[in-house]
Amino acid sequence: MEPILWAAGGTGFTFLMTTLGAALVFLFRKQVNAGIQRVLLGFAAGVMIAASVWSLLIPAIEETESAGGIGWIPAAGGFVLGIIFLMGLDYLLPHLHPAAKQPEGMPSSLKRTTLLVLAVTLHNIPEGMAVGLSFALAAQHGNDPALYASAMALAIGIGIQNFPEGAAISLPLRQEGLSSGKAFIYGSMSGIVEPIFGILVVLAAGAIQPLMPWLLSFAAGAMMYVVVEELIPEAHLGEHSNIGTLGVMGGFLIMMVLDVALG
Repeated sequence: MEPILWAAGGTGFTFLMTTLGAALVFLFRKQVNAGIQRVLLGFAAGVMIAASVWSLLIPAIEETESAGGIGWIPAAGGFVLGIIFLMGLDYLLPHLHPAAKQPEGMPSSLKRTTLLVLAVTLHNIPEGMAVGLSFALAAQHGNDPALYASAMALAIGIGIQNFPEGAAISLPLRQEGLSSGKAFIYGSMSGIVEPIFGILVVLAAGAIQPLMPWLLSFAAGAMMYVVVEELIPEAHLGEHSNIGTLGVMGGFLIMMVLDVALG
């Protein structure tokens, strides 16, 4: 039960940060400046890259090797499965990115506003899995304080980048004609999948403990798919794309420092 409570707390924090970001719709009615948007997208990408390496892949390798296995096998296998999982969702789930004109995924009669929410929801699934698994890993190691600190660092890093992500969905919804209240609710609810998937993977890891390295690398693969497929390309739209690059570097640096300093 304790790992579930920790995972619920960690993913609850990241969900709260999404909600706080969505609340900016009550203060601003206009879209976020395109340059600032590129920086924030790049920042989110940098956080997710660093989290994939330090908080997921390295622990997956170490966990396997400590059990006498070959470290790279579950790390590589889970990584590939995570990519396939997100690619499948990307292909099947109808969604629309704020800067895009045409929706992706299967043909659908869903409203533009719903498609916009689904696009951000896709990003949040692997983030919730990553935070939940980090706390589950700490619990499996006898409540190791260092691993809990590392899990908290991951939750903080994901939470920081979720704040602008919440605004990035609620403000476009306001521009689409929704009331501020509805735009806030939809923006906030785009993050509810984080606690849901965070708790689900903790239950899976607890039921079959040897799966932990595979699940950690699975979350890493899913996050890296989001980064390479969507976040980095969107961070480099338009002129002066170097600000998107700086955002990636800044996000990577902050997540790395958080993980090393707190872990």
